Amino acid sequence: MAEKTDYEMLAANLLKAELKRKGVTYAALVEKLAQIGVDEKEVNVRNKLSRGKFTAAFLLQCLSAIGSSSLHLD
Repeated sequence: MAEKTDYEMLAANLLKAELKRKGVTYAALVEKLAQIGVDEKEVNVRNKLSRGKFTAAFLLQCLSAIGSSSLHLD
């Protein structure tokens, strides 16, 4: 399996940090995603964040679902 690129790691770590900051578990994220019409299973979310392989659209959906209006890259 190919290693994560720096940007994949950054994206995954940013999303994980935002989830932690908001106190949102993967299970709660799945519920919040469902509320905005995004059908995901918890195992799939966990795998996406573990691998760092997800689309920008998924990142934005997650941030929207948990109520994040801004994200700091540093």
